Amino acid sequence: MEFQKSPGWLDWYAGPCRPRFRLPQGAVDAHCHVFGPGAQFPYAPERKYTPCDASKDQLFALRDHLGIGRNVIVQATCHGSDNRALLDALRNSNGRARGIATVKRGVTDAVLQEMHAAGVRGVRFNFVKRLVDFTPRDELLEIAGRIAPLGWHVVIYFEAVDLPGLWEFFTALPTTVVVDHMGRPDVSKPVGGPEFQLFVKMLREHPNIWSKVTCPERLSLSGPPALNGERHAYRDVVPFARLLVETFRDRVLWGTDWPHPNLKDHMPDDGLLVDFIPQIAATPDLQHKLLVDNPMRLYWPEET
Repeated sequence: MEFQKSPGWLDWYAGPCRPRFRLPQGAVDAHCHVFGPGAQFPYAPERKYTPCDASKDQLFALRDHLGIGRNVIVQATCHGSDNRALLDALRNSNGRARGIATVKRGVTDAVLQEMHAAGVRGVRFNFVKRLVDFTPRDELLEIAGRIAPLGWHVVIYFEAVDLPGLWEFFTALPTTVVVDHMGRPDVSKPVGGPEFQLFVKMLREHPNIWSKVTCPERLSLSGPPALNGERHAYRDVVPFARLLVETFRDRVLWGTDWPHPNLKDHMPDDGLLVDFIPQIAATPDLQHKLLVDNPMRLYWPEET
C-alpha cells in the first residue's frame, strides 16, 4: 500500500554529526519510534497524520552512529493500536530494544503475554488532542490494571496547560508512570512559575512518577544552533530539564524522539541532541543515572 505524507511533513535528518559528548557505555535512548515502512506495516486508518517511513534498520543505524547501546521504542500514534511494526523492531533488536505499546480495552491476556515476550514493558496513554481521539478514562484505568501484574508501566503524553484537569487520573494509576517530554512545559514561562511547579509538585508527591527530559527541539522557542557552528542549542529548555535531573535524579530518562514526528519549523541533528545532554546533566554521576542506571532499572531489571 502506498501512502502520501501529510502536506508540509518534515523528514528526519539523514546526516547527523558525530556527537562531541561521549556517551557512557550502555547508554539508552529511552524515547524513539519506528514508522512503517508503510508498505509492510500500514498506517492506521484513524491516524491524524501520515509520516515518512522510518524503519527499524534506520533507527538501529542511528543508534550505532551516535554511540547508543539500546533503545526504548514507543508506539507511534500513526499506527494506532496496531503494534506490528513495534514488535517487529523489538524481535530484530537482539535484545537491545524494549517497547511501549498502545492497546485497547479488548486486548487479550494472550496478546499481552506475546508482547511481553517480544520486549514490551509498558503502554502509552496520549492526551494531546491534536494527535488522538479521546479515550474514556475508565477504559484507560482498566488497561492500567490489566498490565500492572506484568510489571509494565504507563507512559503519559499531555500538555502542561491540561495537567490540572488530569492530575487526579494520573496520580490514581496503579503502576509506575513515565511522563513524556517533561509534560510539555511552556518555556516562555518561568521555571519557578506555577505551571511548571505544579508538574514538579506531582513528581515530588508521587514517587512512582518519572519524567523524560526529552524534546528540547519540540519545546524550544530560541531554536536550533546558528549557522556559525554554535552547538549549544535550545538554551531556553535547559533550566526546566536541569531542575528535573538534579531534583529527581533516580526518575529521569533521556531519548532522541527520532524520527521527530510533526515538527513544523526545523528538523534537528540527532548528534546535537546528544551534545545537549551535558547542559542538563552536568556531572558524570548524573549522566550515568540519566542514560544508564535509570533506564536499565526500568526496562532491563533482570540485568541490574
